Amino acid sequence: MSTVDNSETSASSGSGARRPKRGVPEGLWIRCDACSATLFRKQVEQNLNVCPECGHHFYVPTSARIRQLLDPDSFEEWWADMSAGDPLEFADRKPYAERIIDEQRKTGMKDACTVGRGYMRGRPLVFAMTDSAFIMGSMGSVVGEKLTRAVEKATELSLPLVIVSGSGGGARMHEGIISLMQMGKVSAALARLRRARGLFISVLTNPTMGGVAASFASLGDVTIAEPRALIGFAGPRVVEAACKIKLPDGFQTSEFMLKHGFVDRIVHRSELRSELARIIDYCGGSGV
Repeated sequence: MSTVDNSETSASSGSGARRPKRGVPEGLWIRCDACSATLFRKQVEQNLNVCPECGHHFYVPTSARIRQLLDPDSFEEWWADMSAGDPLEFADRKPYAERIIDEQRKTGMKDACTVGRGYMRGRPLVFAMTDSAFIMGSMGSVVGEKLTRAVEKATELSLPLVIVSGSGGGARMHEGIISLMQMGKVSAALARLRRARGLFISVLTNPTMGGVAASFASLGDVTIAEPRALIGFAGPRVVEAACKIKLPDGFQTSEFMLKHGFVDRIVHRSELRSELARIIDYCGGSGV
């Protein structure tokens, strides 16, 4: 007795010819990292990349984040062509110069940071974002330089500054001490902004770790986090292994940080744009 392989198709009517069986298009469904629900990708995207079942906030690329937060067609990107050098001629599994080119092709970005000027519900501001898709959003010379220039522009133009941090990496080891010094450079620029009575709102997303969390991301006049974002220096597994202690539940999540005073508010992504605009209004538009 013959059997029909499931991969084969049924015969077309009248001809007896076989045709490929139609399957589910790849990428149509995704699985939630938090609740394991199988979700229709388009529905998730329409929900601002938030799981409709449990509220888990998925990763959002820079382009989508700009569309979510800023007024349509209002964003003017600054220093878009700035690209990293290779001062150490660093190589691990591949040379750093080659890695940069590969990341640029994969993400469509020159580096892990995008900065510029835009409008949020009609309010002018300087906007910046680090993106974990590009070498985990690690802070190299380009990230530090662009952020520093953005802070200085916000100071010069007396505009509020909003930085959305999505960096799972700290200082970029491929650039050595040049990378480490960016932490101090950006922090010094923020100190000058504060002396000028400028407003800096720091938005922490999942993940915000390492040198980013240890520097500018923690220096906001107002610090907001998305729900259940991982925020800290070393990750929980590293801390637990190094200290040989059992960490409390929810360690280094947004909720844990709020409880211990490290963030001011946790805001759902659907409310983030309105909340940022309210804070800018409350603080007088440009200063605190």
